[in-house]
Amino acid sequence: MKKSKEVKNAAGRMIPVEVNGKPVIPYQGVGKYRPTGRRFAPKLVSCADYPADGNKLVSSLKEALIKAGLKDGMTISTHHHFRDGDIIGNLIFDIAHEMGIKNLVWFPSASFSCHAHLIPYLEDGTINRIEGSMNGPLGRFTSEGKMKGVGVLRSHGGRYQSVQDGEVQIDIAVIAAPTADPFGNATGDRGPAACGLLGFALADSQYAEKVIVVTDNLIPFPCVPWQIQGNYVDYVVKVDKVGIPEKIVSGTTEITKSPDRLLIAEMTAMFCDEAGIIQDGFSYQAGAGGTALSIGNFFENILRERKIKARFIRAGSNKYPVKMLEDGYVDYILDGQTFDLEGVRSMRENPGHLNTSPFTSYNYHGKGNFASMVDVVILGATEVDVNFNANVVSHSDGYLLHGIGGWQNCIFSKCTILPIPLFRDRIPIIVDDVFTLCGPGELIDVIVTERGIAINPLRKDLIKKMKGSKLPIKTIQQLKAEGEAICGKPQKPKTTDEIVAIVKWVDGTVIDAIRKIVK
Repeated sequence: MKKSKEVKNAAGRMIPVEVNGKPVIPYQGVGKYRPTGRRFAPKLVSCADYPADGNKLVSSLKEALIKAGLKDGMTISTHHHFRDGDIIGNLIFDIAHEMGIKNLVWFPSASFSCHAHLIPYLEDGTINRIEGSMNGPLGRFTSEGKMKGVGVLRSHGGRYQSVQDGEVQIDIAVIAAPTADPFGNATGDRGPAACGLLGFALADSQYAEKVIVVTDNLIPFPCVPWQIQGNYVDYVVKVDKVGIPEKIVSGTTEITKSPDRLLIAEMTAMFCDEAGIIQDGFSYQAGAGGTALSIGNFFENILRERKIKARFIRAGSNKYPVKMLEDGYVDYILDGQTFDLEGVRSMRENPGHLNTSPFTSYNYHGKGNFASMVDVVILGATEVDVNFNANVVSHSDGYLLHGIGGWQNCIFSKCTILPIPLFRDRIPIIVDDVFTLCGPGELIDVIVTERGIAINPLRKDLIKKMKGSKLPIKTIQQLKAEGEAICGKPQKPKTTDEIVAIVKWVDGTVIDAIRKIVK
């Protein structure tokens, strides 16, 4: 970003006063910012302008984009339910490039390595910037200051909030749907390319000016259950292949075999048990990585031994919570994202496996959400500092590694635990100050490493409960010192003053700015 005036926010981070020509609101603290005004809404339309027989089919995605009025400077949104198997996201910009369209804003719910295909379009100006996660090659491209506009990182809930509040106004939403009817009703839980739910496309369908549904499994009206309602949809396109469902697999989706990671998982489960969190009717959320899956496995063992059950699991679903549901150890899976094909099957077959959206699960500008109702959430982090602040988007070398996902939203749970190794690749994970601030330390309750557990001093209740525990309870400073004694003190990455991306907090304020890396 060309040099802009900066101010210090409530987290002590210097952030720009405007980004991409728009003023921003600095982070003010957890729960401090209150929005005003009303929800954004797209223009009114009339049924008189749509086919009376409900058939909205057009011949191709290109025709649909032209009918939707694709032109320079528009904001185009896509969802990431196909993850690294996304096809349509790339195809949109192939068409835009062919048409000579410039300065588009890409607003994905997440990006993956398959989207490295778009780097030439970022270079030639077809795409001005990404307002969504910048993973892998896209993260490196952004960190090196090559993107023309400034990237904007938001959580899943923050993305819904930004659309609902009118901060981001989507011109054209393109929704890749495994099954749809000609009216535009669509679902993701069935069809040859079934990927699970389509919740991340909900805001796009509700608020975009024009909505295009693309499917490879067109069925007669009505498509049920409809996760996307045809009343929001302008055009429907039939293609040969809408996505590659085998590539929705995220993380390892297998329980870790690493002795250190298994130790971390076991210690986390033991901590939850001793702290009184695991009891009949409790709830939890864990990710799809090997350590998180192992923790869920330990939880299941405790439930089985005591003949009790969890009330619900907030998920990214995969085969492990599905097995718990089908074995009777949990009443419901409240699914926000499907991580493997067993999760897809279960959503289709099990009444207790419910699809949710960022509105119900995470939207901070709603009348409450699911996140704060979860008893314990298990999350990862790339760095944590001595004040329990955490980073999930940049790597130890300062490069953008991945997006925020639902991480910021989840840390509002009743107990947030980060089970992380003390060091990765001989680089300590606990530092003086995180390179990129994604979540404030007051919301991070416990850090579990293979060499000890640190409880946030703010959680006096947990400290009291764990008094006399045989688990290795230590201070965060002790863990930091142990990591540095083994690996040495890590050097901070070198940056210039140029801002390449900003990090939004869940309420739409700016919590940090990311600067160009000096190679």
